[in-house]
Amino acid sequence: MFEKQIKIPDPEEILAAVPMPRDLAGIKKERDKLVSDVIAGKSDKLIVIVGPCSAHEQKPVLEYVERLGRLNERVKEKLVLVPRIYTNKPRTRGVGYKGMFSQPDPTKKEDILKGIYAIRELNIKAIEASGLSAADEMLYPANIHYVEDLLSYIAVGARSSENQLHRLVASGIDVPVGVKNPTGGSILVLLNSIYAAQSGQVFKLNGWQVKTYGNPLSHAILRGATDAYGNDIPNFHYETVMQVAEGYAKSGLENPAIIIDANHSNSGKKFKQQIRICEEVMQNRIYDGDFKKIVKGFMIESFLEEGNQTEDIVYGKSITDPCLGWSDTERLILDIAGKV
Repeated sequence: MFEKQIKIPDPEEILAAVPMPRDLAGIKKERDKLVSDVIAGKSDKLIVIVGPCSAHEQKPVLEYVERLGRLNERVKEKLVLVPRIYTNKPRTRGVGYKGMFSQPDPTKKEDILKGIYAIRELNIKAIEASGLSAADEMLYPANIHYVEDLLSYIAVGARSSENQLHRLVASGIDVPVGVKNPTGGSILVLLNSIYAAQSGQVFKLNGWQVKTYGNPLSHAILRGATDAYGNDIPNFHYETVMQVAEGYAKSGLENPAIIIDANHSNSGKKFKQQIRICEEVMQNRIYDGDFKKIVKGFMIESFLEEGNQTEDIVYGKSITDPCLGWSDTERLILDIAGKV
C-alpha cells in the first residue's frame, strides 16, 4: 500500500523556481570542462573529489567549501578540486538518515519537496562562495534532473552499479559519471556497467520514452569490496589497478579512467587511513607510467572536524561515516599536488 503525502512538481517547475544564476552557469561550464578534460586524458591534472560523507547542514558545508575554494587557488595548476556535496545517503538496511534530499533537517521527518529546494539552494550558494561546482551521488535516478544543472561530477554507488536504470540514466548525463565497483568487487560487472553507460539507450523515464546517445566520460571508481563474511578487500593496490587497466584495454571502452575512493572498503572506514592510501597511490603513479595514465584522481571523505558524531552535536562533524578533519585534508591535498 502506498499512502500519497506530498505532490512533487516536475523538475522543470523546480528549476524555474530556483534557477541557476546566469553568471554561475558560466563558471559551471568551465568547471565541467576541467573535470571532463582530466577523464578524457586531455589534461594531466588530478581530480580530487573531497568533502563530507553526507551534507547534512548548510552552514558548515558552505564554510568547508569556502575553505576548499581558497585551497584550490594554491593547487589549481595541478589539481581539479570538486566539493563532495552528497545530499542522498544510501542505507545498507534501508532505514536511518537518508540525506538532505529526503530530510533537509536530519532531526525531523522526511520532507522531500523541502529537501529539493534545500539542495538546489546549497549547491548554488556553494558555487557563489567558492567558484567550485560539486559532485553528488545519483542514488535515485528519477531525481537527478532536479540537480543535474548544478553538478560537474556524478557518482553511481556500489549498491547501484548493477541496477539497469542507473546505467541507462548515466548514458544521458552530460558530465563525467563515475561508477563504483559493486560491493562484491566484480570488475567484470563494473566494466559492463560502464559499457552500458557509454552506449546509447532507449528507455522509459518519468513518464516519457527517452533516447540517449551514451556518455563517453563514464568511468570506474575503485572503492574496495566486501566478502561474504563482511571482511573488507582493498582494490587500490598496484596489482589490482593494473588488472582493471587490462580489463579496460580488452573492453574497447572510451576514455579509460580510474578514480580511487580512499575510504569505504579500501580503508575499512578507518578514516585516517585515507592519507596512507593516497600516498601509496601517488607513489605508484610515480613508479609506473601506465598506472599514472589511468588513475585520474581520488575521492576523499573530509569535513571541518574529524571523526563523526555519536551523541554530542558538533558543528562541522559528520553525522554518518567518520571523515578526515580540515587540517589533515589540507596537508593531504597539498601533498598530492606536490607529487602530480
